[in-house]
Amino acid sequence: MTGVLREYRSFGRPVRLMVLNQFTINLGFYMLMPYLAMHLSGELALAGWLVGLILGVRNFAQQGMFLIGGTLADRFGCKPLIVAGCALRTAGFALLGVVDSVPALIIASAATGFAGALFNPAVRAYVAQDAGPRRVEAFALFNVFYQAGILLGPVVGLGLTALDFRLTCLVAAGVFAVLTVLQLRSLPGQDAPARSEVRVTRVWRSILANRPFLLFSLAMVGSYVLSFQVYLALPLEARRVLGPGPAGTAVVTALFAVSAGLAVAGQLRVTAVFKRRFGPDGSLVAGLALMSTAFLPPALTSGAGAAPTVAALLASAILLALGTAVVFPFEMDTIVRLSGDHLVATHYGLYNTFVGVGILLGNLFTGTALDLARSAGLPALPWLALTVIGIGCAAYVHRLTRSEVERSTAPVPSP
Repeated sequence: MTGVLREYRSFGRPVRLMVLNQFTINLGFYMLMPYLAMHLSGELALAGWLVGLILGVRNFAQQGMFLIGGTLADRFGCKPLIVAGCALRTAGFALLGVVDSVPALIIASAATGFAGALFNPAVRAYVAQDAGPRRVEAFALFNVFYQAGILLGPVVGLGLTALDFRLTCLVAAGVFAVLTVLQLRSLPGQDAPARSEVRVTRVWRSILANRPFLLFSLAMVGSYVLSFQVYLALPLEARRVLGPGPAGTAVVTALFAVSAGLAVAGQLRVTAVFKRRFGPDGSLVAGLALMSTAFLPPALTSGAGAAPTVAALLASAILLALGTAVVFPFEMDTIVRLSGDHLVATHYGLYNTFVGVGILLGNLFTGTALDLARSAGLPALPWLALTVIGIGCAAYVHRLTRSEVERSTAPVPSP
């Protein structure tokens, strides 16, 4: 913790505010969202398809609108988009706590998702601009606070939801309301972007013509498919072996805690070690390779009993968390490099859109593969397929960094 505080103090006020901002965003988000499905299906007694629709609308409104949010940040500045996103999420969370009709719930869910699309690219672009040559270290610190919010949010939400889910919604809305005011009053404004006469569609086309950025984005989609398995394949396997009772729930909780806790405790040290030994591009490849090994333990124990399976799942969560901690700061820095330091928020927005589509398709593939492989008597096959995806991503990123990433210049007009 001393190292985290020392690193935190080494940055200027804008970066310090941004990492605290992200911690608070995740605290408010994760104190509510893990329990929303239970509220919709339990207290409101909605059908399963309606619950899926409401949650799907939130995800689409965020993942599908990242490019819009990034474009607006590059047009009007990061601070206005950060403030607007926090204000919109305040309204969305408050609405979730006071309405019970399906149309109103859909509107509230869409508002919370679009809010994320507004502030996520803007926050990352703000950190990248203010940190300058220390972008890697800034994003490592950013991930510490990001994961700390994920770790603490569900704990706070569990206590509030035990009293009343509506109380959880209103407290989460209050968190974002306070955050909105703090950003408005305390966040320094960056240099205002020059008003561009270039049409948005032309800007988008020029970014789509940035071949190294597109290739890198597509290659990195696989890493998000792998990292998301801590929310999908690992919990499904835990519940398959231990059942949906307290034992299964305890293991799933442990998987989440290990994943976030390792990032909080070890992110800065991991980043420093890998940067020193492998450099930025080598660290990306090493992190992806490490993530690919995370699925070997469950593959080796797929037919074993409960104890070996649980041990394998915990080992998998640790390896995934370590690999993600290695990748994230260098990944964020590489996007800035590939953008040519122009339209950074728009690049982050398009990148996150690719990631969202990739996670959706990857989850469909993984869920289907787990069911089919088990019924066919080949339970290790999906885990090995995930390993192959990771190896393929690592190999492709290695090829890109050797051939095009270092030589790239981004053919995008300055706004």
